[in-house]
Amino acid sequence: MQIRFPAPLRPGDAIAVTAFSSGVHPQLHGRLDEALDTLRGRGYRVVEGACLREEKHDASAPAAARLADFERFLSDPDIRAILPPWGGERAIELLPGLDFSALAKLPPKWLAGFSDVSTLMTPLTLLSGWATLHGPNLMDLPLRERAFGNEALLAAMETGKPPAQDQHDCYWSWNEPGRQFANRVRMLDGGSGKMEGRLIGGCLDVLVSLQGTPYFDLAAFKREPAILYLENCELAPCAVLRALAGLRLSGTLDGLSGLVLGRSGAQNAADGQALRYEDAVRAALDGLPYPIVIDADIGHVPPQWSLLNGAWAILELWGEGRARLSQRLVS
Repeated sequence: MQIRFPAPLRPGDAIAVTAFSSGVHPQLHGRLDEALDTLRGRGYRVVEGACLREEKHDASAPAAARLADFERFLSDPDIRAILPPWGGERAIELLPGLDFSALAKLPPKWLAGFSDVSTLMTPLTLLSGWATLHGPNLMDLPLRERAFGNEALLAAMETGKPPAQDQHDCYWSWNEPGRQFANRVRMLDGGSGKMEGRLIGGCLDVLVSLQGTPYFDLAAFKREPAILYLENCELAPCAVLRALAGLRLSGTLDGLSGLVLGRSGAQNAADGQALRYEDAVRAALDGLPYPIVIDADIGHVPPQWSLLNGAWAILELWGEGRARLSQRLVS
Protein backbone atom coordinates (compact mmCIF):
# COMPACT_ATOMS: atom_id res chain seq x y z
CA MET A 1 0.00 0.00 0.00
CA GLN A 2 1.26 3.46 -0.86
CA ILE A 3 0.56 6.10 1.77
CA ARG A 4 0.17 9.68 0.58
CA PHE A 5 0.66 12.57 2.96
CA PRO A 6 -1.19 15.92 2.85
CA ALA A 7 0.85 19.00 2.05
CA PRO A 8 1.57 21.36 4.96
CA LEU A 9 -1.02 24.05 5.54
CA ARG A 10 -0.13 27.62 4.57
CA PRO A 11 -1.75 30.92 5.60
CA GLY A 12 -4.72 31.58 3.35
CA ASP A 13 -5.59 27.88 2.99
CA ALA A 14 -9.23 26.89 3.47
CA ILE A 15 -10.23 24.59 6.34
CA ALA A 16 -13.69 23.05 6.25
CA VAL A 17 -15.58 22.35 9.45
CA THR A 18 -18.40 19.81 9.29
CA ALA A 19 -19.94 17.46 11.85
CA PHE A 20 -20.27 14.07 10.18
CA SER A 21 -21.26 12.56 13.53
CA SER A 22 -22.41 14.68 16.49
CA GLY A 23 -23.13 18.35 15.89
CA VAL A 24 -22.68 21.32 18.20
CA HIS A 25 -25.65 22.25 20.36
CA PRO A 26 -26.45 25.99 20.38
CA GLN A 27 -25.37 26.17 24.04
CA LEU A 28 -21.81 25.38 22.89
CA HIS A 29 -21.64 27.72 19.91
CA GLY A 30 -19.48 30.12 21.90
CA ARG A 31 -16.79 27.48 22.35
CA LEU A 32 -17.10 26.51 18.69
CA ASP A 33 -16.63 30.14 17.64
CA GLU A 34 -13.51 30.36 19.83
CA ALA A 35 -12.11 27.30 18.07
CA LEU A 36 -12.84 28.75 14.64
CA ASP A 37 -11.25 32.05 15.67
CA THR A 38 -8.12 30.12 16.65
CA LEU A 39 -7.86 28.88 13.05
CA ARG A 40 -8.53 32.34 11.65
CA GLY A 41 -5.89 33.76 13.97
CA ARG A 42 -3.33 31.46 12.35
CA GLY A 43 -4.24 32.82 8.92
CA TYR A 44 -6.68 30.20 7.65
CA ARG A 45 -10.00 30.65 5.91
CA VAL A 46 -12.79 28.77 7.68
CA VAL A 47 -15.59 27.24 5.60
CA GLU A 48 -18.53 26.02 7.67
CA GLY A 49 -20.53 23.05 6.47
CA ALA A 50 -24.28 22.83 6.48
CA CYS A 51 -24.10 20.10 9.13
CA LEU A 52 -22.48 21.67 12.16
CA ARG A 53 -24.50 23.87 14.51
CA GLU A 54 -27.41 21.54 15.32
CA GLU A 55 -27.80 18.32 17.29
CA LYS A 56 -30.78 15.98 17.14
CA HIS A 57 -30.97 12.24 17.73
CA ASP A 58 -27.22 12.20 18.48
CA ALA A 59 -26.24 13.61 15.09
CA SER A 60 -25.83 16.98 13.40
CA ALA A 61 -28.28 16.03 10.62
CA PRO A 62 -29.71 12.99 8.81
CA ALA A 63 -27.07 10.64 7.40
CA ALA A 64 -27.65 11.68 3.77
CA ALA A 65 -27.02 15.34 4.59
CA ARG A 66 -23.89 14.56 6.61
CA LEU A 67 -22.55 12.41 3.77
CA ALA A 68 -23.21 15.11 1.18
CA ASP A 69 -21.44 17.73 3.30
CA PHE A 70 -18.42 15.50 3.89
CA GLU A 71 -18.15 14.38 0.25
CA ARG A 72 -18.34 17.99 -0.94
CA PHE A 73 -15.33 18.93 1.16
CA LEU A 74 -13.38 15.77 0.32
CA SER A 75 -13.61 16.50 -3.40
CA ASP A 76 -13.28 20.31 -3.33
CA PRO A 77 -9.68 21.12 -4.40
CA ASP A 78 -9.84 24.46 -2.58
CA ILE A 79 -10.28 22.74 0.80
CA ARG A 80 -6.97 21.72 2.36
CA ALA A 81 -8.19 20.29 5.66
CA ILE A 82 -11.42 18.97 7.22
CA LEU A 83 -11.83 19.33 10.97
CA PRO A 84 -14.98 17.92 12.56
CA PRO A 85 -15.83 19.58 15.88
CA TRP A 86 -15.58 16.24 17.68
CA GLY A 87 -16.69 12.62 17.41
CA GLY A 88 -20.02 11.19 18.50
CA GLU A 89 -21.91 8.01 17.74
CA ARG A 90 -23.11 7.81 14.13
CA ALA A 91 -20.22 8.29 11.68
CA ILE A 92 -20.57 4.62 10.69
CA GLU A 93 -23.68 5.53 8.68
CA LEU A 94 -21.52 7.35 6.12
CA LEU A 95 -19.20 4.46 5.26
CA PRO A 96 -21.38 2.70 2.62
CA GLY A 97 -21.81 5.97 0.72
CA LEU A 98 -18.12 6.86 0.42
CA ASP A 99 -16.24 5.89 -2.77
CA PHE A 100 -12.81 5.06 -1.35
CA SER A 101 -11.47 4.04 -4.78
CA ALA A 102 -12.31 7.48 -6.16
CA LEU A 103 -10.78 9.16 -3.11
CA ALA A 104 -7.56 7.20 -3.70
CA LYS A 105 -7.16 9.16 -6.95
CA LEU A 106 -7.55 12.57 -5.30
CA PRO A 107 -4.80 14.57 -3.56
CA PRO A 108 -4.98 13.86 0.19
CA LYS A 109 -6.02 16.58 2.60
CA TRP A 110 -5.87 16.78 6.37
CA LEU A 111 -8.57 15.01 8.36
CA ALA A 112 -7.98 15.24 12.10
CA GLY A 113 -9.66 14.34 15.37
CA PHE A 114 -10.37 11.34 17.57
CA SER A 115 -13.20 9.26 19.03
CA ASP A 116 -15.89 8.59 16.37
CA VAL A 117 -13.74 10.49 13.86
CA SER A 118 -11.70 7.23 13.73
CA THR A 119 -14.67 5.54 12.04
CA LEU A 120 -13.88 7.48 8.86
CA MET A 121 -10.18 8.29 9.27
CA THR A 122 -8.91 4.74 9.66
CA PRO A 123 -10.71 3.40 6.54
CA LEU A 124 -9.55 6.45 4.60
CA THR A 125 -5.96 5.45 5.37
CA LEU A 126 -6.48 1.73 4.75
CA LEU A 127 -8.58 1.97 1.58
CA SER A 128 -7.55 5.28 -0.02
CA GLY A 129 -3.97 5.65 1.21
CA TRP A 130 -4.56 9.04 2.82
CA ALA A 131 -2.51 9.72 5.94
CA THR A 132 -4.95 10.91 8.62
CA LEU A 133 -4.23 12.60 11.93
CA HIS A 134 -5.46 11.15 15.24
CA GLY A 135 -5.22 13.88 17.86
CA PRO A 136 -7.21 16.55 19.68
CA ASN A 137 -10.55 17.60 18.23
CA LEU A 138 -11.35 21.07 16.96
CA MET A 139 -13.47 21.79 20.05
CA ASP A 140 -10.37 21.22 22.24
CA LEU A 141 -8.55 24.24 20.79
CA PRO A 142 -10.04 26.84 23.18
CA LEU A 143 -9.11 24.75 26.25
CA ARG A 144 -5.88 26.08 27.76
CA GLU A 145 -5.22 22.88 29.68
CA ARG A 146 -5.10 21.06 26.33
CA ALA A 147 -2.25 23.22 24.97
CA PHE A 148 0.21 20.29 25.10
CA GLY A 149 -1.79 18.29 22.57
CA ASN A 150 -3.25 21.20 20.59
CA GLU A 151 0.13 22.63 19.65
CA ALA A 152 1.37 19.25 18.41
CA LEU A 153 -1.78 18.86 16.31
CA LEU A 154 -1.42 22.28 14.69
CA ALA A 155 2.33 21.78 14.20
CA ALA A 156 1.67 18.50 12.40
CA MET A 157 -0.66 20.13 9.87
CA GLU A 158 1.57 23.17 9.41
CA THR A 159 4.88 21.32 8.99
CA GLY A 160 3.55 18.14 7.39
CA LYS A 161 4.22 15.72 10.26
CA PRO A 162 3.88 15.57 14.04
CA PRO A 163 6.91 16.66 16.07
CA ALA A 164 8.69 14.20 18.33
CA GLN A 165 6.51 13.89 21.43
CA ASP A 166 7.48 12.83 24.95
CA GLN A 167 4.96 11.70 27.53
CA HIS A 168 3.29 14.56 29.38
CA ASP A 169 4.17 14.93 33.06
CA CYS A 170 0.58 14.42 34.21
CA TYR A 171 -2.92 13.57 33.05
CA TRP A 172 -6.38 14.34 34.37
CA SER A 173 -9.66 12.50 34.48
CA TRP A 174 -13.17 13.76 33.71
CA ASN A 175 -14.34 11.55 36.58
CA GLU A 176 -12.30 13.55 39.11
CA PRO A 177 -12.29 17.20 37.96
CA GLY A 178 -9.51 19.40 39.29
CA ARG A 179 -7.14 16.53 40.09
CA GLN A 180 -3.98 15.67 38.19
CA PHE A 181 -2.16 12.35 38.23
CA ALA A 182 1.46 11.40 37.54
CA ASN A 183 1.77 10.10 33.99
CA ARG A 184 3.34 6.66 33.53
CA VAL A 185 3.36 5.36 29.97
CA ARG A 186 4.64 1.82 30.39
CA MET A 187 5.21 -1.60 28.92
CA LEU A 188 2.50 -4.07 29.90
CA ASP A 189 5.14 -6.49 31.16
CA GLY A 190 7.33 -3.78 32.70
CA GLY A 191 10.81 -2.53 31.87
CA SER A 192 12.04 -0.65 28.83
CA GLY A 193 11.26 -1.36 25.21
CA LYS A 194 11.03 -0.14 21.65
CA MET A 195 8.74 -0.75 18.69
CA GLU A 196 8.92 0.43 15.10
CA GLY A 197 6.47 0.30 12.21
CA ARG A 198 3.76 2.06 10.28
CA LEU A 199 1.01 3.54 12.47
CA ILE A 200 -2.66 2.70 12.22
CA GLY A 201 -5.45 2.80 14.79
CA GLY A 202 -8.02 4.88 16.61
CA CYS A 203 -10.87 4.48 19.08
CA LEU A 204 -11.46 0.88 20.20
CA ASP A 205 -15.15 1.50 20.87
CA VAL A 206 -15.90 2.26 17.22
CA LEU A 207 -13.22 0.27 15.38
CA VAL A 208 -14.29 -3.01 16.99
CA SER A 209 -17.62 -2.54 15.16
CA LEU A 210 -15.72 -2.58 11.86
CA GLN A 211 -13.79 -5.84 12.34
CA GLY A 212 -14.57 -8.33 9.62
CA THR A 213 -15.38 -5.54 7.16
CA PRO A 214 -13.16 -3.98 4.47
CA TYR A 215 -13.06 -0.79 6.55
CA PHE A 216 -10.77 -2.29 9.20
CA ASP A 217 -8.90 -4.98 7.27
CA LEU A 218 -5.19 -4.70 8.13
CA ALA A 219 -3.96 -7.55 5.92
CA ALA A 220 -2.38 -5.36 3.23
CA PHE A 221 -1.20 -2.80 5.78
CA LYS A 222 0.70 -5.50 7.71
CA ARG A 223 2.83 -6.50 4.73
CA GLU A 224 5.40 -4.25 6.35
CA PRO A 225 5.93 -3.72 10.11
CA ALA A 226 2.84 -2.12 11.65
CA ILE A 227 2.01 -0.59 15.01
CA LEU A 228 -1.65 -0.68 16.00
CA TYR A 229 -2.83 1.84 18.60
CA LEU A 230 -6.22 1.76 20.31
CA GLU A 231 -7.88 3.87 22.98
CA ASN A 232 -10.98 3.15 25.03
CA CYS A 233 -13.69 5.74 25.60
CA GLU A 234 -16.37 4.06 27.68
CA LEU A 235 -16.09 0.27 27.48
CA ALA A 236 -16.18 -1.32 30.94
CA PRO A 237 -13.40 -3.83 31.73
CA CYS A 238 -15.36 -6.89 30.60
CA ALA A 239 -16.33 -5.12 27.38
CA VAL A 240 -12.65 -4.23 26.82
CA LEU A 241 -11.77 -7.90 27.25
CA ARG A 242 -14.43 -8.93 24.72
CA ALA A 243 -13.37 -6.24 22.24
CA LEU A 244 -9.67 -7.11 22.37
CA ALA A 245 -10.35 -10.85 22.38
CA GLY A 246 -12.60 -10.40 19.35
CA LEU A 247 -9.87 -8.51 17.50
CA ARG A 248 -7.49 -11.32 18.36
CA LEU A 249 -9.89 -14.01 17.15
CA SER A 250 -10.43 -12.14 13.87
CA GLY A 251 -6.67 -12.00 13.19
CA THR A 252 -6.49 -8.22 13.50
CA LEU A 253 -3.83 -8.50 16.21
CA ASP A 254 -1.72 -11.03 14.30
CA GLY A 255 1.60 -10.03 12.74
CA LEU A 256 2.01 -6.62 14.37
CA SER A 257 5.34 -5.17 15.45
CA GLY A 258 3.68 -3.56 18.48
CA LEU A 259 0.39 -2.64 20.12
CA VAL A 260 -0.21 0.64 21.97
CA LEU A 261 -3.18 1.20 24.27
CA GLY A 262 -4.16 4.65 25.50
CA ARG A 263 -5.41 5.37 28.99
CA SER A 264 -8.93 4.05 29.49
CA GLY A 265 -11.64 6.69 29.68
CA ALA A 266 -14.15 4.37 31.37
CA GLN A 267 -14.75 3.92 35.07
CA ASN A 268 -12.73 1.07 36.48
CA ALA A 269 -14.41 -1.64 38.54
CA ALA A 270 -15.01 -0.44 42.09
CA ASP A 271 -15.88 -3.87 43.48
CA GLY A 272 -12.76 -5.75 44.52
CA GLN A 273 -14.26 -8.96 43.19
CA ALA A 274 -14.97 -7.52 39.72
CA LEU A 275 -12.59 -7.56 36.77
CA ARG A 276 -10.43 -4.44 36.60
CA TYR A 277 -9.20 -2.75 33.41
CA GLU A 278 -5.58 -3.86 33.44
CA ASP A 279 -6.53 -7.44 34.29
CA ALA A 280 -8.95 -7.40 31.35
CA VAL A 281 -6.16 -6.24 29.05
CA ARG A 282 -3.81 -8.94 30.33
CA ALA A 283 -6.43 -11.65 29.96
CA ALA A 284 -7.16 -10.67 26.37
CA LEU A 285 -3.58 -10.12 25.20
CA ASP A 286 -1.60 -12.75 27.11
CA GLY A 287 0.95 -14.51 24.92
CA LEU A 288 1.14 -12.04 22.05
CA PRO A 289 4.72 -12.12 20.71
CA TYR A 290 5.40 -8.38 20.46
CA PRO A 291 5.73 -5.37 22.77
CA ILE A 292 2.54 -3.93 24.26
CA VAL A 293 2.39 -0.41 25.70
CA ILE A 294 -0.41 0.76 28.00
CA ASP A 295 -1.51 4.10 29.43
CA ALA A 296 -0.15 6.02 26.44
CA ASP A 297 -1.09 9.66 25.78
CA ILE A 298 -3.85 8.76 23.33
CA GLY A 299 -7.55 9.44 23.35
CA HIS A 300 -10.26 10.34 25.83
CA VAL A 301 -8.08 10.88 28.91
CA PRO A 302 -6.05 14.01 28.11
CA PRO A 303 -3.47 15.11 27.27
CA GLN A 304 -2.79 13.24 24.07
CA TRP A 305 -0.25 12.79 21.34
CA SER A 306 -0.94 13.39 17.66
CA LEU A 307 -0.46 10.20 15.64
CA LEU A 308 -0.37 10.24 11.86
CA ASN A 309 -2.03 7.12 10.46
CA GLY A 310 0.32 5.88 7.76
CA ALA A 311 3.49 7.47 9.17
CA TRP A 312 6.53 5.39 10.09
CA ALA A 313 6.86 5.52 13.87
CA ILE A 314 9.37 4.66 16.57
CA LEU A 315 8.11 4.44 20.14
CA GLU A 316 10.69 4.06 22.90
CA LEU A 317 10.08 3.57 26.63
CA TRP A 318 12.65 3.70 29.39
CA GLY A 319 13.16 4.70 33.01
CA GLU A 320 10.29 5.83 35.21
CA GLY A 321 7.46 5.80 32.72
CA ARG A 322 9.30 7.91 30.17
CA ALA A 323 8.39 7.60 26.50
CA ARG A 324 9.14 9.26 23.18
CA LEU A 325 7.17 8.92 19.95
CA SER A 326 8.85 9.91 16.66
CA GLN A 327 7.16 9.79 13.25
CA ARG A 328 8.55 10.00 9.70
CA LEU A 329 6.87 10.36 6.32
CA VAL A 330 7.72 7.17 4.44
CA SER A 331 5.40 6.40 1.54
